Amino acid sequence: MSTISRIIFRTFSTTAATKSPAAPSMYEDLYKERNLKTVVEKFKKFSENPAFRKQANVYGNTVRRLASAKKFKWVEEILEDQKQYHDISKEGFAVRLISLYGKSGMFDHASKVFDEMPERKCPQTVKSFNALLGACVNAKKFDKIDGFFKELPQKISVKPDIVSYNTAIKAFCEMGSFEMADKVFGEIEKNGLEADLITFNTLLIGLYGNGRFLDGEKYWGKLMDSTSVSPDVRSYNAKLVGLVAEKKLTEAVEEFGKLGPKKIKPDEFTYNAIINGFCNNGDLKEAKKWYAKLVQSDNTTNKATFAALIRLASKMGDLEWAVELFKQSVEQKCLVDPYVLQLVIDGLIKESKTEEAKKLVEIGNSNKFRRYNLAMPAEE
Repeated sequence: MSTISRIIFRTFSTTAATKSPAAPSMYEDLYKERNLKTVVEKFKKFSENPAFRKQANVYGNTVRRLASAKKFKWVEEILEDQKQYHDISKEGFAVRLISLYGKSGMFDHASKVFDEMPERKCPQTVKSFNALLGACVNAKKFDKIDGFFKELPQKISVKPDIVSYNTAIKAFCEMGSFEMADKVFGEIEKNGLEADLITFNTLLIGLYGNGRFLDGEKYWGKLMDSTSVSPDVRSYNAKLVGLVAEKKLTEAVEEFGKLGPKKIKPDEFTYNAIINGFCNNGDLKEAKKWYAKLVQSDNTTNKATFAALIRLASKMGDLEWAVELFKQSVEQKCLVDPYVLQLVIDGLIKESKTEEAKKLVEIGNSNKFRRYNLAMPAEE
C-alpha cells in the first residue's frame, strides 16, 4: 500500500469510528443505566445513529426491561419514536416493531404498525404476516389468529409458509383447541408444504402436556414415519411427559434409553420428566438415582427438580437429604417456593431438630432471600 493510500485509509477509518462505533459504549451505557426513564431518553437519543438502529438485540433487551417493569407507556414512547426514521419503510424494521409490541403484550400497537405499512411504502410479505401472527401468540390474542389466517393472505396477496402454519398451530394448542390445530396440520400438505420439526414438536408438547396422550401418540407415529424429519430432545421430552402423566414410567425409562443410540443428548427437562415420575410414585431410591445422573451430566438443575425432590424427601422422612438439596438450590441461585422449604422446617421440628430448623428459617428470612417470610412452628 502506498503512503498516500495509507493516509487515506487511516483518515477514513478514523472518521468511520467517530461516526458510528460509539455504538458499543452506547449499549453498555444503556445496560448499566438503572433509571428506566433515563434509559428511554438515552435510547431515543442513540436511535439517531443509523448503526444503533441496526442492533436488534439492543432493542429487544431494552423493550424487555421496560415491559418487565410494566412501563408500557415507555415501550410505546421508544417504539413510536422509531417511525420518524427512513428505516420504517423497510419490512425488516417494521417486523421488529411488530414483534417487540407483541412480546410486550401490546397487540393493538403491533397491528397498527402492520396496518400502516402500505402508507409508508413498506412491502407486506409473508415475513410481516408471520410477525403479526407471532404478535397474536405472544400477546395471547389467540382468538384473532383464525380470522387473520383466513382473510389476510388474500387481502395482501401473500401465500402462508410453514412458519405461518406453525404459528397458527401454536396458537390453537395454547387455546386448547386441538381439533383446530389438527385441521391446520391437515392443510399443510394440501397447500404444497411439508411439516417440519417445529410443527411436530409444537403439537407433541401441546397434546402430551395436556393429557391428550392418544392424540400425541398419533403425531409421534407420524414423526417416526417421516423420512425428512427426525425427533430431537424436545420431541422426546414431550413424549416422556406424556408417558409419566399416564403412569407409564417403565416405558418412559425405555424411551430415555433410546437417546444415546440416536446420539440425542438429554437436557435437564429430560431428567426432570423421569425424576417427576419417580417422585409421583413415591420412589425415593430411584428419584435419588436419577438425580445423581442429572448431577453427573453437564446439565443444570432447575427449580422444578429441587421442588419435586425436596417434597418427596420431606414426605419420606429423609430430612437430611432435603436440607442438603435446599442448600444446593441456594448455592445454584435456584430458590424453591416458600411452602416447599416450610415442609422441611416442619419436618425438622417434628423430629425435635429445632436448631437445624432455625438455621433454615434464618437463611430464608435473610435479606438475600427475604421473599420466603418463613415461620417456626411450635414443637409437638
